[in-house]
Amino acid sequence: MNQQRRDALKSGGGLTLMALALAAGLIRPECAEAAEWNKDAFDSKGMAETIKALGGSAPAMSKDIELIVPEIAENGAVVPVTVNSKLPKTQSIALLIEKNPNTLSAVFDIPDGTEPYIVTRVKMAQTSNVSALVKADGKYYLATKEIKVTLGGCGG
Repeated sequence: MNQQRRDALKSGGGLTLMALALAAGLIRPECAEAAEWNKDAFDSKGMAETIKALGGSAPAMSKDIELIVPEIAENGAVVPVTVNSKLPKTQSIALLIEKNPNTLSAVFDIPDGTEPYIVTRVKMAQTSNVSALVKADGKYYLATKEIKVTLGGCGG
């Protein structure tokens, strides 16, 4: 079988599945649109500049944010991070890595009625503090833990 035919069948199958999901109401077009890109926040350097670019001021430390990370990451290219916010009216969760080339690693908007719980993997260049910045009810809260990296993931 030639490669063009295989590619056409793969694409067609995916499009058919998407069309069926839309027709069944499993996917709504308004839910599938991407959030607006905050270029200033992702280009910022340092914690204070990143928090300011996200629209926050000095965040308060909170014990209501559960940040689960390994103490030692053997491979900085794939460091697991779990954040569970117990703060009422959580609006967003951002992951900040202090010593990475760009401090902001990810931002997750939390729609109303959604459990504020995320699990992801981040890339770390070196041993650093990892922070979960949570926006809840218009205020900013922070939880921070240090991760020791034995093998860098950002080119090291």
